[in-house]
Amino acid sequence: MKTYRNGSNDMNLMHEELARAQMSARLGEAHEMRRGHQLAMARRMSRKAEQAAQQARLALARAI
Repeated sequence: MKTYRNGSNDMNLMHEELARAQMSARLGEAHEMRRGHQLAMARRMSRKAEQAAQQARLALARAI
């Protein structure tokens, strides 16, 4: 049997649900940012590897 003195319990539950929803949204945003950062780092490393390979090919061509 549930008894309510007033609507404050309902309001507290609504605030808790809102806080949970906001926290979940923030966590989702953080994951997306992390994925974006990892993708950017992977692209940067790929470019550096391509540049190093190109320099190695040039050095080999000059040596021959």
